[in-house]
Amino acid sequence: MIRKAVIPVAGLGTRLLPLTKALPKEMLPIGDKPVIEHTIRELVESGIDDITIVTSARKDLVQRHFAPDADLERELRVAGKDDLANAVAELSSLAHITYLYQRGPYGNGTPVLNAARVIGDEPFMVLWADDVFVAEVPRARQLKSAYEATGAPVLALMPMAVEDASRYGVPIVEEDLGGGRLRISGLVEKPRPEEAPSRYAAIGGYVVTPGVVTELEAATRRWQENPEGEIYLTDALHRHATANPVYGQVIDGTWYDTGSPLNYLRAQFAAALADPVHGPELRKLARES
Repeated sequence: MIRKAVIPVAGLGTRLLPLTKALPKEMLPIGDKPVIEHTIRELVESGIDDITIVTSARKDLVQRHFAPDADLERELRVAGKDDLANAVAELSSLAHITYLYQRGPYGNGTPVLNAARVIGDEPFMVLWADDVFVAEVPRARQLKSAYEATGAPVLALMPMAVEDASRYGVPIVEEDLGGGRLRISGLVEKPRPEEAPSRYAAIGGYVVTPGVVTELEAATRRWQENPEGEIYLTDALHRHATANPVYGQVIDGTWYDTGSPLNYLRAQFAAALADPVHGPELRKLARES
C-alpha cells in the first residue's frame, strides 16, 4: 500500500530563467493555484496525504504557501471575506507535509534518497512539481493502482513522437499487459530517435520500492569514488529492472510539462480556457484575435 509521497523541489529551474530567479518554478501559477498545490491536491485525491518535500534554502516561498497564517485569516474574516479566509485556512491542512533540505550530489536521485532515509523500508510515490495532469482519474491514483496490482516499481508513461525520444527516458517494453500497463526491462536515457526502444516516454511520476532505493545507495557509493557525475532515479530504475519486475503505466489524461516557457504558457492557456467563470470570455477573445 502506498501511504507516502516525495516531491523534490530543490532544482534551480534554469529553463525558466530569469522568471525563476526569485520565484520558485513550483510556485508559478496555473489557474488560481501554484503548480505544487496542484501536485499535492492530486496526491490527496489519490489517498496519499503524508508528503515529504525535499527543498533548498532558496525555496522558502513553498513553505510559506502551506504554512498557517492566523493573522491573514483574521483580517479576512473581519472584512467579511469568509470564503477567502476558508481557502487560506485549507492550505495548511491539505496534507501532513514534512520538509527536508537536499544534501548530496547533483541529479534527481539525490532528493529521493534523502527522503527514503526518513520514510524507511516501504514503497512511496515520487512526483515532480513541474507537471500538471488533467485526468478523470488522477495520475497518482493510476500509479497507485498499478502498484497495488503488481507489487513492483511503476513509472508513469505517455505516448511520444519518436522524434522526441532524445528528450526523455524511453522504456524497453517486454510485454503489454493491457489497460495501459507494460512490463519493462530497462530504460534508455535520451536515445537518438532511430535507437528508441519504444514509443513511450517516462515522465514525472514513479512508485519507488526499497530495491530501487538500494540502487540509489549503490550509485552514491560509486559517486564518492568518482564525484564528477550525477545520480539519477531513472538509472536506479534501469539497474533494478535488469533483474527485477518493473512496470510502466500509460497515464490516461493530458500532460502539461510546465518546466519550459512554451509548455508553461500552454498549461496556463489550457487552465484559463477551462475556467468556468472566465473561460467563455477568453474563448471569445481567442476567436477574435
